[in-house]
Amino acid sequence: MSSEGSNPPERAGGTSVRRVVVDTDTGIDDAHTLLYLAARADAEIVAITSVFGNCAVDDSVRNIGYVTRLLDLEVPIALGAAGPLEGSPHIASYVHGKDGLGDRGYLRPTPELAAESSAELLVRLADEAPGELDLLALGPLTNLGLALRIDPNLLLKYRSVVLMGGSGPYAEPGVLRMIDANINNDPAAARLVFAAPRNLLVSVGVNVTASTILDEQAIGALRAVKTPVARFAVEILDSYLDFYQNEWGRRIIPLHDPLAAGVLLDPGFATGWIDGPVNVVGDGFLSRARLMRTSDGLPPAFRYEKTPDTRVLTSVDAARFVQDFVGALS
Repeated sequence: MSSEGSNPPERAGGTSVRRVVVDTDTGIDDAHTLLYLAARADAEIVAITSVFGNCAVDDSVRNIGYVTRLLDLEVPIALGAAGPLEGSPHIASYVHGKDGLGDRGYLRPTPELAAESSAELLVRLADEAPGELDLLALGPLTNLGLALRIDPNLLLKYRSVVLMGGSGPYAEPGVLRMIDANINNDPAAARLVFAAPRNLLVSVGVNVTASTILDEQAIGALRAVKTPVARFAVEILDSYLDFYQNEWGRRIIPLHDPLAAGVLLDPGFATGWIDGPVNVVGDGFLSRARLMRTSDGLPPAFRYEKTPDTRVLTSVDAARFVQDFVGALS
């Protein structure tokens, strides 16, 4: 049964500080997300797990190490999946640079790693603190899929799971969405996640992240700040801006991954959502995670899997979030 919301989704548990496990493919907007979380007084990063996607997994983990050193943050870091559950990995070097951080030439030694894989660490942390942690997934869902193979009830042990992925409900006829890259990079793992039992699973998809634009004025505001964090945040933008200028003819970017973190910490950034079944569907070229509802709220005209409800965001307060993001990194 789907339900549409007009008030912010309530936080589970009601505590003032979210203890967050971040699963990331550590490209440019992932690095921005780690900076944003570290700047928020209501967030504590508990551990960071790496996965392929924006860059190879070895680069992903080195980028985690670089950002955590910049932040003077000591947390467990784990090496995760180098490719999807099925098929070969797709690496988005044309967006994030070969190294994932825009090929700026940063020294990125491999950090000290946990003895476990990313999937094993996700399971152990949930077992040690059931109901206390939130899981933020920013890349392909391979580590989560592997973890669910170890413990099919894993998502019930996290207070909430917020993922940057999905395309929302079906768009109005004639409207196209951005590529749902995190889902497309491992649709088999995504199917496991959307079918798994959970407390609260929130899909922050490209249907809403595309509206959270870091424009020329916001980038200029960050550029004017001379702290190491703000300087790094601006330095790594060039590769990302080079890619997105082909979309809009302007050197601006959407804040895909940071928005997911923002919604986890402040559900009030969400102004509309629908709770309902999500299926991963392909058209022979791309796979997407779609809410099984048309643009007018009806079920699609074909059979679909009745998965547990996912909270699928349909609108966000983009202006307030962008302001919060820039303020945090400043």
